[in-house]
Amino acid sequence: MAIASDAVSSNIPGDAGWPLLGYSLQVMRDPIAVANARRQRYGDVSWMSAFGKRFVTLLGPDANQFVLQNRGDLFASGAWEYFLSDFFHRGLMLLDFDEHKMHRRIMQVAFKREAMESYLQQLQPHIQQGLDNWPAGDGFLAFNHFKQLTLDLAARVFVGEPPGADADRLNQAFFDTVRAPTSLLRVGIPGGRWYRGQRSRRVLERFFERRLPTKRAAGGEDLFARMAAAESEDGERLDDADVINHMIFLLMAAHDTSTITLSNMVYHLSREPEWQAQLRAESRDLGRDLPDRDALGQLESMDLVMQEALRLTPPVPGLPRRTTRETEFGGFRIPAGQFVQIIPCHTHRMAAYWSAPDVFDPKRFAAPRSEHKGHPYQFVPFGGGAHKCIGLHFGEMEVKAILHRMLLDFSWQVPDGYVMRQDYTSLPVPKDRLPIQLRRL
Repeated sequence: MAIASDAVSSNIPGDAGWPLLGYSLQVMRDPIAVANARRQRYGDVSWMSAFGKRFVTLLGPDANQFVLQNRGDLFASGAWEYFLSDFFHRGLMLLDFDEHKMHRRIMQVAFKREAMESYLQQLQPHIQQGLDNWPAGDGFLAFNHFKQLTLDLAARVFVGEPPGADADRLNQAFFDTVRAPTSLLRVGIPGGRWYRGQRSRRVLERFFERRLPTKRAAGGEDLFARMAAAESEDGERLDDADVINHMIFLLMAAHDTSTITLSNMVYHLSREPEWQAQLRAESRDLGRDLPDRDALGQLESMDLVMQEALRLTPPVPGLPRRTTRETEFGGFRIPAGQFVQIIPCHTHRMAAYWSAPDVFDPKRFAAPRSEHKGHPYQFVPFGGGAHKCIGLHFGEMEVKAILHRMLLDFSWQVPDGYVMRQDYTSLPVPKDRLPIQLRRL
């Protein structure tokens, strides 16, 4: 494996940005604007400094395909270690090549159809219980309530128990660990973001360490038990440390990405009452009985809205990689050990591939338009290739199950002229936690 370097090939255009900080603050404020400005100034390939590293930025669907298909193992996803090693060490997204394939093969058992149907059956009553406890009225902070609900659901389905007294502590721990990697001061000084992330990682480790022996011995239908017992066709199993590493990463990913997706869907539906009414009509036609996965698949308008929300705000705006050896893209030489990044949130708004790209328009995903099919890598909210999100079908299922119930129980809106601003400090979340006017039906 090549050693990461800050040396950028001299034929690649770019600039370092501000001294020491580079473009860190601008990226955390608005990564789409940064990518747009750099493409206008330099084209699809340029270098920049951010978060203590120099990155070669590759823009557009062709770049996404080149990096995500990763033919010849040119790119290592282990570049995430630079950001996440102190907080999500050896999560599946951080592993590469044969080791990644082995771990993914073992973990795939927990995401087979039978397991997914079991998870959905477990989710349904707790979704309804959670929504029954929501306080309808003005100023309902949708993001906060989705985050609490999805954490509770993930704990029940993934761990096999309600979070109980640990709920608030776990939610705060995940919040701190997710925000820590973009800390400008990357040392554990008490009170700093990096320090809080390290401390929260230990909270999460202890949570799973206390429960793992029971999962190994007793088994169960939850994901934690399935992971503890899972083995490949060759008899390979995960050791205790890796089960814990994967559970911390999966529990974070499951409730954070679902929360972001739900928040954006609800925001757009609050501004587009016709779409909200259309989705509600489809949910009413489906009925109040607990829908299975096939029934949820009938909610076609919800699929369109979800895809459009993911296009406008993919939960992971940028994907870093590191070159394993020298390569070339777009006529530019990229040296071995170089950090590179692709920017899905930029590709998702390129006017060459999307009509009126900044406008919420779910019909763009429906036939005959099918705009997302113009290039196989222009719509990549879940990544692609070997590292495509292993839990994407679980996430889609959970989001649809929650929104289906919400549409049957509530209507909602935001004040005229309200625009939700995103905080990109780590993953994109509403700066004001999305206050809506929630009404029971």
